Amino acid sequence: MEYVYAAMLLHSAENEINEKNVGAVLKAAGVSGDDARVKALVASLGEVDIGEAMSAAIAAPVAAAAPSGAAPAADAAAPAEEAAVEEEEDDTSFEGLGSLFG
Repeated sequence: MEYVYAAMLLHSAENEINEKNVGAVLKAAGVSGDDARVKALVASLGEVDIGEAMSAAIAAPVAAAAPSGAAPAADAAAPAEEAAVEEEEDDTSFEGLGSLFG
């Protein structure tokens, strides 16, 4: 998890997320970084908008905790299905990250 935290810290500080910077953050935190995992993390994050991913992660628990109202009408179900499809598509960009933390 420290590897992801290092990437988030670099993003928040508006620094480039590369192997050298991630390794430096890990070293400064006293974590003995594995070069292969650092390289895999940087490669996995190459196509990910970290700001958007962080926003989605923060919003997800809020949306899940929202109380549900009455059963939606048939017309209201269509936008919910579209949102679920979009959310599923967004999740595919993070599939490779799970393998980093085996």
